[in-house]
Amino acid sequence: MTKMPTFDQLMNPLLEALHALGGSGSIEEIYAKTVETTGLPDEILAQLHDPEKSSQTEVGYRLAWARTYLRKFGLLENSSRGVWSLTDKAKSLSTVDPSEVVRFVRALDREESPKHLNIDVTAREISEEEGWKEKLSTILTQQLDPSGFERLVKRILRESGFIHVEVTGRTGDQGIDGKGIARVNGFMSFHVLFQCKRYKGSVAASEIRDFRGAMVGRADTGLFITTGSFTPAAIKEATRDGAPPIDLVDGDELAEKLKELALGVRTELVERVSVDANWFESL
Repeated sequence: MTKMPTFDQLMNPLLEALHALGGSGSIEEIYAKTVETTGLPDEILAQLHDPEKSSQTEVGYRLAWARTYLRKFGLLENSSRGVWSLTDKAKSLSTVDPSEVVRFVRALDREESPKHLNIDVTAREISEEEGWKEKLSTILTQQLDPSGFERLVKRILRESGFIHVEVTGRTGDQGIDGKGIARVNGFMSFHVLFQCKRYKGSVAASEIRDFRGAMVGRADTGLFITTGSFTPAAIKEATRDGAPPIDLVDGDELAEKLKELALGVRTELVERVSVDANWFESL
């Protein structure tokens, strides 16, 4: 694809990505595999959905629509931990007719929406799902001061199992903002250096190379956290063969981690009741 695909054009690449991932994957894994499948150029992948509100890419936003439509069509399901998986119905399918999916979901929306309000139910669901991330992005990039963001990163790492977490960022330290020790199952330990970028732009491959150069000989691995995003070239550079590995956490993953750890983000469960007419017909 050489143009920005519509959300329905991403449905089959998304399904292909999930099949390639073994039937399930996180939003980040699905995004990466779909991008690989479609071969979208860097200039399209770098486009942000709404630069004023969040760091989410336009492709990521359209994939959210594709996931939701496929879920309502019965081909996908998602867990509370953000893992999406193929349903039994989807496992026997290699492709779908996107127009059929769109017609089905829109007809379903008309049934679920109060007739006098004519609400686009799916659009509202997606807006609610993405809205909290936009609000969080605004807080992290515009309202939280640098020291507050450093304390937040330390808290996230500690809650994730790191010990001896220190913020060491200082002038002349080549971008190293802190260090810690990651414990795995209480037995194995890895010394980690981390860097944090609190902005809405994209981290380039050159910044990953500079960070790697600064950490050589000082740690087992690196962690690069940004409230923004990473360019495709930066992602490739982070996992380049023969080079020390660097784990990347973009703004979307940071939001999901805060949600998972319940740090400043609360998940409220709202009861939703629906009537299954087919159940009564089977009596």
